[in-house]
Amino acid sequence: MAKVLLVEDDVKLAELTAKFLIHNGFEVVQLHNGINAIKAIEAEKPDILILDIMLPGLDGFSICKAARSEFKGPILFLTAKDSDFDHVKGLEIGADDYIIKPVEPYVLLARLNALLRRTQSEQVQSDSIVLGKLRINKSDRKVYLSNHEVELTSYEFDLLKTLAGHAGETLSRDYIYKHVVGREYDGLDRSVDVRISRLRKKLGDNLEQPARLITVWGKGYLCSKSAWD
Repeated sequence: MAKVLLVEDDVKLAELTAKFLIHNGFEVVQLHNGINAIKAIEAEKPDILILDIMLPGLDGFSICKAARSEFKGPILFLTAKDSDFDHVKGLEIGADDYIIKPVEPYVLLARLNALLRRTQSEQVQSDSIVLGKLRINKSDRKVYLSNHEVELTSYEFDLLKTLAGHAGETLSRDYIYKHVVGREYDGLDRSVDVRISRLRKKLGDNLEQPARLITVWGKGYLCSKSAWD
């Protein structure tokens, strides 16, 4: 049974969401402000976080940023604002996905299951992907470059693992969304672009002329086989 920590200040919405998730097999811990969220993450050890953005005490962005150094599970934002600024900011500080309110319960359920499948499927694998000085350990979900660990979010890890597992092959956005995000690409979502940019920074790629994670215009993204030495 997966444990969800739900941080939502709308008590009625939180109760309805928790009831629905419990009915569908989740364990749910609720918080209605952000003040004790970090302590709750440490104490409850949830499998996944659901964070509202506008919270009393400490907002969702601040919680996400503070939690990311230790919490390796998926983080999903609930946002009432339909703006690229909120979405991109959330992704840049380590969120894995977002849903715009009002939340359709079965959409939320599908997103949670997709995020959990992505992380839990790796726990049964023990092999690694090695490209030059890049090593991706599937079993413990860690990445090393020149023997130094690179801190990645769960989404970033899965995206890099998928690209590196097909090194030398261009993967379309449709493929990436289906196999990494867990849903069809809608033609508008920019989350993969944001995470590719973050991965380039973390992996020491040239941001102006990337050689490791390459954009193949009109087709998708390619992980180089030979640029990791």
